[in-house]
Amino acid sequence: MPRPVLALLALALSAVGPGVAPLAAQEKSHQLEPEDYFTLRAVGAVAPSPDGTQIAYTVTGWSEDSDDMNTDLWLAPNDDDPATNGTRLTFDGAGDRHPMWAPDGKTIYFLSARKGGDEPPTDGKTQVWKIDVDGRNLAAVTRIKGGVEAAEVTRDGSAIFYTVPREEVEDDLAGLRSKYKDLDYGHGKVKYSTLHRLDLNTWRSEELIAPDRYIRTFAVSPDGKTVAMVTDPDRLLITHEGQSRVDVLDVSSKEVTTITKDGWRDDHPSPYGWIDGPDVSAGGKVVFSVAFDGYPVLLYVAFKGESGWGLQTLEAEDPVTIGFDAAEFVEGTEDVAFVGEDHGRARVYRVFYDPRKLSFPKPRVVTPGDVVVFDFALHEDRPAIVSAGTPTELGDLWRVEGEKYTKLTDVNPHTADWAFPEVQLYGWTAPDGAPVEGILELPPGYDRGDGPLPLVVVIHGGPTAAEPFMRRFRIYGRALMAAQGYAMLAPNYRGSTGYGEKFMVDLIGRENDIEVQDILAGVEALAKDGLIDPEKVAVMGWSNGGFLTNALLSRTFTAGLEEQEYGFAAASSGAGVVDQVIQWGTEDTPGHVINYMAGKLPWENPSEYVESSPLYTLNKTQTPTLIHVGAEDARVPPEHSRTLFRALYNYLDVPAELIVYPGEPHGLMKKSHRAAKMAWDHAWFKKYLKGDGDDTDD
Repeated sequence: MPRPVLALLALALSAVGPGVAPLAAQEKSHQLEPEDYFTLRAVGAVAPSPDGTQIAYTVTGWSEDSDDMNTDLWLAPNDDDPATNGTRLTFDGAGDRHPMWAPDGKTIYFLSARKGGDEPPTDGKTQVWKIDVDGRNLAAVTRIKGGVEAAEVTRDGSAIFYTVPREEVEDDLAGLRSKYKDLDYGHGKVKYSTLHRLDLNTWRSEELIAPDRYIRTFAVSPDGKTVAMVTDPDRLLITHEGQSRVDVLDVSSKEVTTITKDGWRDDHPSPYGWIDGPDVSAGGKVVFSVAFDGYPVLLYVAFKGESGWGLQTLEAEDPVTIGFDAAEFVEGTEDVAFVGEDHGRARVYRVFYDPRKLSFPKPRVVTPGDVVVFDFALHEDRPAIVSAGTPTELGDLWRVEGEKYTKLTDVNPHTADWAFPEVQLYGWTAPDGAPVEGILELPPGYDRGDGPLPLVVVIHGGPTAAEPFMRRFRIYGRALMAAQGYAMLAPNYRGSTGYGEKFMVDLIGRENDIEVQDILAGVEALAKDGLIDPEKVAVMGWSNGGFLTNALLSRTFTAGLEEQEYGFAAASSGAGVVDQVIQWGTEDTPGHVINYMAGKLPWENPSEYVESSPLYTLNKTQTPTLIHVGAEDARVPPEHSRTLFRALYNYLDVPAELIVYPGEPHGLMKKSHRAAKMAWDHAWFKKYLKGDGDDTDD
């Protein structure tokens, strides 16, 4: 297990400038190959035991005999003994997740969808299970027909709260809907939730509330007397945008109070905000976040006073932006902790509550340095526990004490001799003078004397997201592109998180414009530095990265003071938008489009929708384009990819190929499909950037 205590995280931010630091000498022997990707494991949720001596955590990875990834439950001691390692508790391929401790520290509850029969609890539906810390006595706690959707164990271990789905037919044509029930309807069939409480002493379950709303997520107070719920009119994501609210249930009286009253959104930057991440403190306060496409996350703490509930906003200091669904109370206190993003880092911040002032002061950093935190657990009297990655480490479990980081796991020990590219920051200036940066990876052992490299620009999705400053190995280009001999640039363009509010909102009303100029300026900076060959530049991305790939197909760039312009030599577009009207009309979260169209619907500002759509300038491209999409993608439906392929291949005579992955949603979930994507991408770029032709044997 752990290597010795690791103090690898510098307190100061790495410099962002136009140059690139020299690469350290590489002593690793294993050159990365696509199949290596499927050997990696990732740490996810963390849950320290009640006494803090052990950490339950989840690990996600691929198995050799399955086409699916799986998540299992693991346990690690919270110590410094390098001879100890984490212990795997579950092996069932059932997506074991959300570990929760019994108060005696001997049992862990978790959610799992186990298979093996036709009846609960092994019919493949999610149930609450438990297992002892020695791996024995695995048993189902719930046996609910249809399964549970979410569950929480009370701090004292006396009860489990859980939600179950229910469906109703509601309107004056319900008879027809019932008669022809096998048809799909636009509305009328409504999906709601019911909240239950299972007493773990008597094993009796009671229904607490069955609202005519969908309980999307909830949290229980430490004493089990209060439940904070985020509820929507129904299960559709379109109603979660702007129609979600926070309801608080008094368990003893069954009384429900809505603490986000009508009008509370009036001062928000957009009406399409997603409420998520509730938590309840011992003192009865409720924390929750409101996230928007295009705008910073808002973080609220709700207080109950004599005249009712009041809301207070917690703010991060610019340029830090609060992460989505990333806040909770520090155990044993009324302090709030959250993940804040800052120039590719994602750190934990703590806001100390002063009961004398009834206010929250400036947040303090809990996890300093170059770190990207995935999940965290904070306790009043103990060091922080986080799952996190760094520029030199894949994700693992860490204990953080001030500036000291102790590595508690090594979930990928087999990568010790892998020749990863160095992860470094690269900065440049946009045409309007704004500073922009991205993540740059060069082939292991590369020396400037080796000459300029072909470049692959890898564009992150969102766009309300950021490419993290950490070691990554992804099917979308990180690590593997550099290993195959390319320079890899992942730009954090305008609209990205972690660079301040103005950097984010500058993109509103300017899609397919300002962020495209940011990316092109980064390519030109690399060309001027002599690092890349401007005639051999490719671009790839998924989701919003696919949209920007489509936007860049018709764009050109220069390589210095000369007048010559260059186009992209190849592209791989994944699940990318080509027309904003099609996207607004077909995606499951249309508030995304409306926000970036400055709040206007298609008939209110048709020119903005056209100008923001790559479709109308595709006639300017000659870029050979590979197109990927999941057949069941609800976020960026396949119509976009089919339209792009038709335009390029059938009408413009541009080399193109369309690959539709059967059964896949917005992301590719099957191992075989991810392998196919990597194979096609590398063959496509090898053909059009290196002129090597068919690469099917690689």
